[in-house]
Formats: sequence, structure tokens, C-alpha cells
Amino acid sequence: MGRTRAKAKKSVPTVTNSSQSSSSSAAPAISALLDKAQELIVQCDFPLARKFIERALVRDDGSVNEKNQAREMMGVVLLETGEVDKARELFLTLLPPHPTAPTPPPPSAHLYLAQLSTDPYTALKHYQAAIDILQTQLKGKAPSPTQGNEQDEGEDEVRSNIVRAYVGMVEVWMDPEYDLCFDPAASSTCDSLLANALQIDLHNLEALQCLASVRLSQEKTEEALTALLTFPPSSPDAPPARNQALVAALPLSVRLARAKLLLECGAYHDALDVLENVLASDDSSVEGWYLMGWGWWLVAERQKEGGEVEGSEGLTWEDIARDSRDCLETCQMLHESQSDPDTPILEHVQELLGTLDALGIMSSPVQDDEEGDRDSWEDASDDEDVEMS
Repeated sequence: MGRTRAKAKKSVPTVTNSSQSSSSSAAPAISALLDKAQELIVQCDFPLARKFIERALVRDDGSVNEKNQAREMMGVVLLETGEVDKARELFLTLLPPHPTAPTPPPPSAHLYLAQLSTDPYTALKHYQAAIDILQTQLKGKAPSPTQGNEQDEGEDEVRSNIVRAYVGMVEVWMDPEYDLCFDPAASSTCDSLLANALQIDLHNLEALQCLASVRLSQEKTEEALTALLTFPPSSPDAPPARNQALVAALPLSVRLARAKLLLECGAYHDALDVLENVLASDDSSVEGWYLMGWGWWLVAERQKEGGEVEGSEGLTWEDIARDSRDCLETCQMLHESQSDPDTPILEHVQELLGTLDALGIMSSPVQDDEEGDRDSWEDASDDEDVEMS
């Protein structure tokens, strides 16, 4: 855990390729268009991806599977470019009773529609429908000695999608915007859904993170922390940074949520490690700088009260509080420049900066390039009468 000095791209779901077999000579050209479009989607070049998909859709020689794949990819592009209603309409064409819907429908269409739904019951139905289709696919994936790793990768992807669907259902039940979270059965329902998810993949990090969130809502902090610090078993010679690499592979939004949960559990060192990685990936993340500033604030508060946090040895609480201020000021600057709509974050940042003002904690001095690797801290005010909480 280092001390980050002050100064997102969204995770794009991959459309599962359908089988690309066709007897016509034009089929490879259609598949090539879709392959290129998928590559551009991953690169977040949605306008150019759209052109390739449109070329595939106007062709008359593509297979039914290719046409359905193109429609699904177009739905993703529309969603990513803010055309939500059009995306919803397109995903609905992939489901019965639409006359051109494939049988069975792609589970991804249900998953997208679940996330787009404003009605919790409709969202839950789409998630369950996706799970049912994926479970059928999983049962059909009998071990094949000729497919080897390819077979394993396909099964792993299906399992991951099932787990994500269960996690999505839990999030619907826990969402304070819906009445479901006040249902007396909400807690037990979430427990049951997570048990199903972990039965599919016992060490799935997103499922374990969701479990931690549920346990915190149940005021079971120790169980929440245990879930957050549970990782897949490794061999004795595995590198020490293996678990960090597993977390770094998660989507940015998931890592931010993970850091927040770790902070709420009091695991400041682990939270700040996650946030360092987040900001290395995207140093324009408003929430990342906010959580980093809040994390250093909590470490400084503990240090000021006589406690210690791993990674802060040899630092005074004033040093750590100054780090907090640097991060919070960066957050405030980015919040303004990006016109970020998250008002609660800005309000909390301003509250923390106000307290730091009262404590006499100023920003770190600007360093020359050749001095960038050295710490040069200003002395803080001796007035420590102001409480940090």
C-alpha cells in the first residue's frame, strides 16, 4: 500500500460469437464484418463498429445466427452510445414472441433487458430466464477429450454468466429505490440466491463481494470481511501478487465497490491497495480519488487516536491527512471539470476539506520533476483540538 499522490472507461460486455458455419461463399465475409465490429466494440470505437454491423445487417446472404448476432451487437452499440430505448427495442426482437426471435433466445438479451428494466419484477424475470437458458447450456457441455481447454473456457464463461445473473438478482432485491428491500423475505432471499451462485463457483470474486455487501447490511462485519478476503486456492509457489492480479482483472466499477466495502469493514490497507490499482488504470475516476481521500482520512483518524494501519508505519497523522487532502482536492477538481452528477460525493469531499482546514492541514507543496520521488512535507498546525470525525 503506497501513498498515492494527487495530481472510466466502462467495462464493455462481449457479445458471444455464434457458430460461423455456412455453405455460401459470402458467409465468411459476414463473419469477418462481425469479428471486426466486435473488435471495435472492445476498443470502445462504437461509431465505427456500428458501420460494420449495419453492413452485415443489410446483406441478404448471412445466416440466421449471424443476423441475430449482428442485432445483438447493434443493441450493445446503441446502449453504449446512449440510445437506450432503441437498444431495448432491439434486444426485445431477440426474444419470443417476436417472429424472428431465435430458439432458444440468447441469454445475453435477457441480461441486458434485466439491467435496462425500471421495474424490479421484470428485471428478476429476465435474470431468471437467462439463468434457465445458461443452466441448460451448462448441462449440455459434457466433457469432450477432443476440445480440451476450449471446452473448459466455454464452460467457465457460462458459469460466470450464471453467477453474474444471480448477483444481479441480489442487487435488485437490495436496491433502496425499490420496495423489495423492505420485504421481510429480502434477507433470506438474498442468502438463497448467493448460495446458488456460490454453488456454481465457490470462489467467484463478484459473488463473494456481493455476499460481503449483504452481510454488511445484516450488520455482520466480520463475515463480510471474510468474504472479501476469500480467494481461489493457489499452489504454494504462486506469486504473492496473485490475489491482487485477480482483483485487478475485475471491472472498474466492481473494484470501486470492493474498495468501499473494505473501507466500511475497516480493512484500510486492503482498500487502498485496490484503489491504487484503480487509479493506475484510470486516473480521471472521480469516485476513485474520493475513496482514496476518504481512505487516507480514516487511516489518519486511526493514527491520531493512537492506532496503526499496515503501510503507514513511520508516518505522522499529519502526513497521512495531507495525503488525504491531496486526493480530495483532485476529486473536487475532476468532479467540476467532468460535471459529475454525483452530488453526495462532492458534499462529503467539501465537508472533509472543511475539517482539514480547521485542523491546519494544507495541501502538499508542488514538487519539481527531479524531486518527484522525495517527500517534502510542510509542518501542520499544532492546534489538534479540532476532532476529525
